[in-house]
Amino acid sequence: MRRFRDFLPKGLYWRTLLIIVAPAAILQLIVTIVFLDDHWRATSKRMGQGVAADVALIIQLYERDPTPENFSALQSYARSPLHLDVAIEVDAPLAERPCRPDGSIVDRYLTETLRDELARPVWYDSTCPGPFVKIRVPMREGVLTVRAYRDRAQARSGPLFVFWIFGATAVLCAVSIIFIRNQVRPIEMLSAAMERFGRGDEERGLFKPRGAREVRAAAHAFFDMRARIRRHIDQRAQLLAGVSHDLRTPITRLKLQFAMMAPSPEVEDAKRDLDDMENTIAEYLAFSRGNWSEDVQETDVGVIAAEIVESAARSGADIAMERPAAEMSQLAAPVRGNALRRCLVNLIDNAIAHGERVRVAAKREAGALLIDVDDDGPGIPEALYEDAFRPFSRLDETRTKNPKGVGLGLAIARDVARSHGGDVVLAKSPLGGLRATLRLPVPA
Repeated sequence: MRRFRDFLPKGLYWRTLLIIVAPAAILQLIVTIVFLDDHWRATSKRMGQGVAADVALIIQLYERDPTPENFSALQSYARSPLHLDVAIEVDAPLAERPCRPDGSIVDRYLTETLRDELARPVWYDSTCPGPFVKIRVPMREGVLTVRAYRDRAQARSGPLFVFWIFGATAVLCAVSIIFIRNQVRPIEMLSAAMERFGRGDEERGLFKPRGAREVRAAAHAFFDMRARIRRHIDQRAQLLAGVSHDLRTPITRLKLQFAMMAPSPEVEDAKRDLDDMENTIAEYLAFSRGNWSEDVQETDVGVIAAEIVESAARSGADIAMERPAAEMSQLAAPVRGNALRRCLVNLIDNAIAHGERVRVAAKREAGALLIDVDDDGPGIPEALYEDAFRPFSRLDETRTKNPKGVGLGLAIARDVARSHGGDVVLAKSPLGGLRATLRLPVPA
C-alpha cells in the first residue's frame, strides 16, 4: 500500500480529478467489455448460423447431384437471392495464407458457429480488404470457397459503440477538468495569499473570493484574521512607541545629570548602566516592532552581506566574504532590505562577539539562497541550539559573555528570516565554532 500511495498524485486538483474520472472510466470500461463480449457472441452466432445454413444448403444440393450443370445453377442461386459467391477448387488445401496475420476477435466466434452448424472443418478469413469475407469448407470433390458480404458475417455496430463510449468518457473528462480547475483555483489563490501574508507581502495577497461556498467562507475568514493581526500589530507598535518615549525621557535626564557630576568610578558605572538600558530598549523595540512596515523589493542579498562584512572588517574584525564569482548575479531575491540587513548584522555581530575569526559565504541552491556565518568560538552544544533563539536567552555557560547584547540578536534574526518564508538554523562550524545559516526561499 505504501508503494501504491507513492504513485498517487499529491495535489488536490489531480486527486479530485482521479476521484471523479477514475470510477467513471473504469465503469465505462467494464460496461464496454461485458456488453461487447455478449453482443459480439450473440450477434456473431446468429449471423454465423445464417451464413452456415446457406452454405450447408449449397453443399447438400451439390452433393446430391455433383454435376457441372447443377453447380452452375447453384452458383446462380447463391448470387441471388443468397448474395454469396461460390467456387470449387479440386485438390486444394483447406487453409490459405491470410491477407493479414492478425484477425478480429469476432472471427473466433464466427468460426466456432460455422464449425458447429456445418459439422466439418472450416477456414475463415476476414482480413482481406474489400466488402467480402472468405469461407472454405472441404467436400468430396475438393474445397468449396464461399465469398460472403462482410455485413452478412460480421456485426458492424461494435466499433461504433466503442467510439461513442470512449467519446462520452473523453467529454466527461474534459468537463471534469474544467469544473475541478475552477474549484481548485480559489484554494490555490488562498494558499498563495496566506504564504505571501506570512512573509509580510500584503499588497499582493489581495484577491476576490470565488468558488464553492466553503472556499469563500475560508477566504473571508482569512481576510478577517489578517485584519485582526494588522490591528494587533498597529496597536503593539503604538504601545511600544509610547513605552519608548516614556523610558527614553528619564534616561536622557539621568544622562544629563551624570554629565554634570564630577567624574568618579561610581558615575562611570552609572553611565554604563544607562547605556546598557538604552541598548536593551532599542533591541527590544526592534524585536517587537516586527517587519511589516517595509515593502518587498528585488534585492541582491549577496551585496547586502558583502557591505556588512566590509563594515565589520573596517572596525578591526577578522572577517572575510566568500562568494563565487559565478554566483554574483544569482543571489537576487524579493526581500525587505532593511529587515534583512538587520538579520545579517545580528548574525555577524554574534559571530564576531564570540569568535576571533569569522567567515561569511553566500550561495544559491535549488529554490533557496543560503548565507553561512562561521566563527571559531567555543560554539554551542547541539541540545541548546533552539534555546539560543529564545528572546533574552543568554548561554553564558557555553559562549563567551557578550557585554553588548541582551539575548535578542538570534531571536530577531530568526523572526526576520521566517517573515520571509525562510529560517535560521545553527550547526557545527568547520572553523570549530558555530555556524548560523540563513535560508531564504526564492522563486524558481
